[in-house]
Amino acid sequence: MLNSIRCIGLVSCAVFCSQLAALEFKANGVVDLRLSHNNSNTSYLRGGYGKFSSDSSAGIALSQVGGQFSAAWNNGVSANLVLNGYSEERKSRAGVTEAYVKYKSLPSASGYRWENRTGLFYPHISLENRAFAWASVNTLNSSTLNTWLGEEIRLLGSELKFPRLGKMHADPYDISVTTSVFSNNDPAAALLAWHGWTSSNRQTFWGQARAFPQGPAHQPGQILQHQDSVSKPYLELDDRLGYLLQFDWRQHRKGHILFGYYDNRALPFIVENGQYGWDTKFVYAGASWKLAPGLKLSSQYLAGTSLMQTPSGEDVVNNRYSSAFVALSKQLNKHQFTARVEEFSVTDRDHQAGDNNDEYGRAATFNYTYRLVKPWFLSAEYSVIKSNRPSRQYRAQPAKLTEQQLQFAARYFF
Repeated sequence: MLNSIRCIGLVSCAVFCSQLAALEFKANGVVDLRLSHNNSNTSYLRGGYGKFSSDSSAGIALSQVGGQFSAAWNNGVSANLVLNGYSEERKSRAGVTEAYVKYKSLPSASGYRWENRTGLFYPHISLENRAFAWASVNTLNSSTLNTWLGEEIRLLGSELKFPRLGKMHADPYDISVTTSVFSNNDPAAALLAWHGWTSSNRQTFWGQARAFPQGPAHQPGQILQHQDSVSKPYLELDDRLGYLLQFDWRQHRKGHILFGYYDNRALPFIVENGQYGWDTKFVYAGASWKLAPGLKLSSQYLAGTSLMQTPSGEDVVNNRYSSAFVALSKQLNKHQFTARVEEFSVTDRDHQAGDNNDEYGRAATFNYTYRLVKPWFLSAEYSVIKSNRPSRQYRAQPAKLTEQQLQFAARYFF
C-alpha cells in the first residue's frame, strides 16, 4: 500500500514538474521618475479642479512603477497580473490595475481564431497607452480621453475576440470583432462630472476611492447630501451586466482603425452607502496611421452621456460629454518629437442648483524623447490646458483658467 502511494506521488510530481516546464514566465514593467513644475490649481487627485496630477509647485516624484507579469502555458492559456504604484510628496500607493486569464486559439485553415480574456482588464480602446503597465508610449501625460479611461473605466468580466487573419486570405489587413460583458462599473462618470476632464498618467487601482470637489449641492439639506465625499468607480450596485462592442481593422505595417460602444446599463436611481449608479454609455473611434517612414498620425474621439437620479427618479446629474485629440509623432534615429492637440466638453442638461457640470476646453502637448540606450528614455514635455468651468466659482476661483505644466522624465522599460 505504501509503495502504491509513493508511486502515485512520484507520478503526480512528474506531471506537475512537466506542467511547470511547459510554463513560460515573463516580467516586464516601467519605472518613471519625473521633475515637474506646474502653474495650476489644487489637483483633481486631491479633490480640486486642477487638470494635472500636481498642484502649483515644482517637485520630483516617482510618477509610476508598473509591473506586468504573465505565466503562459503552451496550450494558449496565460495568467496575467498588472500592478502599478507611485510615490510623491511623502505619499506612496500601489495596487492592482489588471488581473485576468487569457486564451488564444490556433488559427483555423481559413484564417479565423478566437481569443478570450476573463477577469479584470482594460478594454482595448486607447491608442496611446500601449506600453507595459498601460503606460503612454509617446507622451508623459495621456490625453484627457485616455486619462479618464484610466481613472473610471475598467471591465470585470469576460471578453471574446474573433480575429480574421488577412494573410490566410491574401489580404494585407486583419479585422476583428470584440464583445465583452462586465460588472462593477456602475459609478463610472461621477468623477468626470464633478472634476471634469484631466490629463495625467495616473490610474485608479482596483478598490480605490477617489476624491472630487464638493459643490453647494453636496451640502446638508441639498439634493446631493447623501453622496459620499469620494467616488468608488468599481462597484456593482444593481446586479446588471454591462457590455462593450468593438471593431478593429489593421493594415500590416501601415495603420489601425477601431470603433466601438460601451454601456454599463446601470440603474441611475440606485444608491448604496453614498455611491450612486450612473447610467453611462459612450461611442468611441480611433485611428493610427503611418504617413511616411518615422512619421505617424493618431487620433481618438469619444462621446457619451451619463445620468444619475434620486431614488424617486428625479434627474440629479444628466450630462453629455466628449473628448478628441490628434497627435503627430516623428522618429529621427534616437530622437522622437510628438505634438498633440485636444478639445473636450461636458454639457450639463439637468440645471440642478449648486451643481453646474458645464465645461469646455482645449489642450496642447509637446514632447521630446531621447532614447539613451534601449531601455532608458529621457523626455521633456510641455502641456497647456485652457478651460472654462463655471463650478470653479464655488471655490472663489475664475471660471476661465489656463493651466501649464513642464515635465522632465527618465523612464526605464524592462
